Amino acid sequence: MQFIKNGPDVPDRLLQEHENGRVVFFCGAGISRPAGLPGFGELVDDLLQELGVTNTSSVLKEALDAKKFDTSIGLLENEIQGGREAVRSCLEKLLTPSAIDLKTLSTHDALLTLAKTREEKTRLITTNFDRLFAQVIYQKNVQIESFYAPLLPIPKNTWDGLVYLHGFLKEDATSSDWDRLVLSSGDFGLAYLTERWAARFVSELFRNYTVCFVGYSIDDPVLRYMMDALAADRLRGETTPEMFAFGGYKRNKRVERENEWKAKNVTPILYAEDKTHKN
Repeated sequence: MQFIKNGPDVPDRLLQEHENGRVVFFCGAGISRPAGLPGFGELVDDLLQELGVTNTSSVLKEALDAKKFDTSIGLLENEIQGGREAVRSCLEKLLTPSAIDLKTLSTHDALLTLAKTREEKTRLITTNFDRLFAQVIYQKNVQIESFYAPLLPIPKNTWDGLVYLHGFLKEDATSSDWDRLVLSSGDFGLAYLTERWAARFVSELFRNYTVCFVGYSIDDPVLRYMMDALAADRLRGETTPEMFAFGGYKRNKRVERENEWKAKNVTPILYAEDKTHKN
C-alpha cells in the first residue's frame, strides 16, 4: 500500500503484523539526518577534523578508504594522544544539533507513535546515541521508560520502552558513560561476539517480532554485526519472522539495491532518493 504519491509500497503483511502489535522499528542514523546529525561515515570524518588529525597511519587510511568505519574508530583511538576518551569526548559536540524544531523531530515523533501497541506498550529500538527521542518524549510530556546498553530488557510480551541498544549520550557524560557506547570494532566485538549481550538481545528479538529497519544504509556496520549474529542462530536451526527495511535507491539502481537487501535476508521497502533525501 502506498500512503503518499510515488512513495514506498508497504507490504500488506507488514501492515497486518503492525496491526497485531508484532512489529518493532529498529532505528539508525538516517532518522537524525533532518536535525543535521551525521551518518557513521560522516561521523568518522567529523572526528578526524575535530581532533585535528591530518596525518594517519597507512592502516587507518586503508580502513577509511574501505569504509570500515568501526575499524577506523578503533584504530584512531589507538593512534592519538588521549585515545578512547579523547575520541568519545568529541561526541557531545558532534551529536548535538545546533537547533531543534518540530520539523527536525517529526520522524522521531512518528516512530514513537507507530511503536505504541493497542495495550499502550512502547516497543522501539535505536542504535543512535543522540538525545532526539528523549527530546520528543520531554516535549510531549509522555512517560516512556528507556533502557541503556548493556542493561537491556528481555524482548518479549512484557517489554515496554525505548531501547538504546548501543548506548546513550548523556548530558555531562563521564568517561564511564563514554566507555559504554558501542562505537569501535572492539566495542562491536564485545557486544556481539565475546560478551554477546547485544547478540542475545537481537536473537531473542528477531525470534519474537517482525523487525523493520528505518534509517540504515545497506553497508551499515550495525547491520553487518546483527546479520552475523542471526546467521549463527540459523546454523543452529533457529527460524525468524520476515524482516523489512525502508531504503532508498538512486536512479536506475532499484533492482541492484533490492538484491543487496535480499542478500541479507531482509525484504526491502524501497523509495527513490532525490536531492532532498538527506534533509
